Amino acid sequence: MDLHLDIFSPVQPIRSKIFDDKGLTVSIKRDDLIHPVISGNKWRKLKYVLQRAANDRKTHLVTFGGAYSNHLMATAAAAAKFGFKATGLVRGEPVDNQMLFICRLHGMQLLFVDRESYRDKPALFAENFGNDEQAFFIDEGGASAEGIKGVAELVDELPESYDHIFCACGTGTTAAGIIKGVSSKGLQTVFNGIPVLKNGDFLRADIDGMLSRPSPYHLHTDYHFGGYAKTTPGLIAFIKDFVSNTGVLIDPVYTGKMLYALHDLAAKDHFAPGSKILAIHTGGMWGLLGMQNKFK
Repeated sequence: MDLHLDIFSPVQPIRSKIFDDKGLTVSIKRDDLIHPVISGNKWRKLKYVLQRAANDRKTHLVTFGGAYSNHLMATAAAAAKFGFKATGLVRGEPVDNQMLFICRLHGMQLLFVDRESYRDKPALFAENFGNDEQAFFIDEGGASAEGIKGVAELVDELPESYDHIFCACGTGTTAAGIIKGVSSKGLQTVFNGIPVLKNGDFLRADIDGMLSRPSPYHLHTDYHFGGYAKTTPGLIAFIKDFVSNTGVLIDPVYTGKMLYALHDLAAKDHFAPGSKILAIHTGGMWGLLGMQNKFK
């Protein structure tokens, strides 16, 4: 099975008055351009997971997510592209929305699961697919050792070294992958993670548990804007301004919060003048479909 996907993820400059005033050189790696649906860190986390499924001769991908999950949609598209059957277990009561429509359009079967049962995903998999020898378990968000390996390859693509790398954090898999990539190349780059969940300091234990050896990094935990998928008028205003001035589309769940944090930290003189900073655009633009009302 050919599991190849062309990677188009250029590094582009970001200009803003605050960066110029503080003497900072800031760029963004456009992982959102990798694929229209299997975009950003979603492809990087799925790449070796799909390879393992193929090596194990599994033909049925089973994964998990919320009703607006970019991971579910990316898995559905990847399954269709590479010839797998796919089932998504969706957290919560049955609903219909644009993203689930895209999942179904790619052939994914959807099963809605109550929130309490959803907490134990291995048990759900065993209950529903224990007798399916072709079924292959993929954790929510693609969290796995294979996911970390795929994300680490991002660092190999960078055209130069940076003083800081910024990235939004959900499960910690992407953070662990980038930290691993930086460490394996012996770079002095400081990884800065922006947890998008409230009380995101818990991610330290998760990230440390995914790393084979201790590595330094920073988590900036004050930019969650109330919690996962929560927003404020200030965040929405920032996103409107950023998109209209750069032409780079960003979302309020992940990349918007990360870039807000980067601008805010720059304004507070967090970085030494002359610092070179790279922001990672992790994709997930389809999530905007459920948030139109916030931009009115």
